[in-house]
Amino acid sequence: MQNFPLVSVICLSYNHEAYVVDALNSVINQTYSNIELLIADDCSSDHSVGVIQDWLQHHPNVYFSANEKNLGNTKTFNQLAKKAKGEFIIDLAADDVLLPNCIEKQVTTFQNSKYENLGIVYGNLIEIDENGNFIRNYYTEEDHPESGNIYKMVIGRTTKICSVSSMVKKSIFEKLGYYDENLAYEDLDLWVRASRVYEFEYIDSFLVKKRELSTSLSAFFTQRNNKKTKRLHESSLTILKKAYCLNQTKDEYKALLGRIQFEFYKFLKSRNYLLLFQLLFLGLKTKYKSV
Repeated sequence: MQNFPLVSVICLSYNHEAYVVDALNSVINQTYSNIELLIADDCSSDHSVGVIQDWLQHHPNVYFSANEKNLGNTKTFNQLAKKAKGEFIIDLAADDVLLPNCIEKQVTTFQNSKYENLGIVYGNLIEIDENGNFIRNYYTEEDHPESGNIYKMVIGRTTKICSVSSMVKKSIFEKLGYYDENLAYEDLDLWVRASRVYEFEYIDSFLVKKRELSTSLSAFFTQRNNKKTKRLHESSLTILKKAYCLNQTKDEYKALLGRIQFEFYKFLKSRNYLLLFQLLFLGLKTKYKSV
């Protein structure tokens, strides 16, 4: 590994006109300098494209593409990830902000890690509201984010996942096939597949500010009679089925059963009964494998 390997930051914008400049400035103001920034707008209906183009007048060497139709996060990210030249990749939403030493800490962790098969580093983050006000810390003293082989942690939700603050080796995307473009959200699926093969390392530092908005995906997981909610649950079910196929031990099936139980209540609240039945069937199969 080079002393200062190239890091590609992929910033995805969708109706983020109020926040995208803060996100972009947080990349160029990093204490680490060897950064490639790639920006994409996924056919925003607000003035995001114009705001980005104004910002680019002062940063003409930054790559920017604007989708003519909405492709979704996974497809848009994959297009830019395949263009990225960096040894490492960061997936940055245009309403989030990297803290100034985020990339420096992540690269240093890769370079000094004791794990020989390290693929992803991740850290803590600060959740903020639309005005930038503090809401909460993502990880608290009750949480115990793990390092090394964290597959069972990922599938079991014994500790929640903090993918927003992660840095991923590009070779992982190349070997695992990038984001699954059939999914409505991408991070858990990547973590499941990657943690089966690679080691992870947790950085006990705040690396990112993550903005929680009424339009954030997390706000849709329990809504009733909502197409987006149904799409999210379909994706969750697909990811759980993948984990079921990847499992190798009874303990892993027990861990997966815990996550299935967690998802059950979200499915139930949203009244997606057909998907709930499929989840229950998967739970029965998992229970059988765990005994």
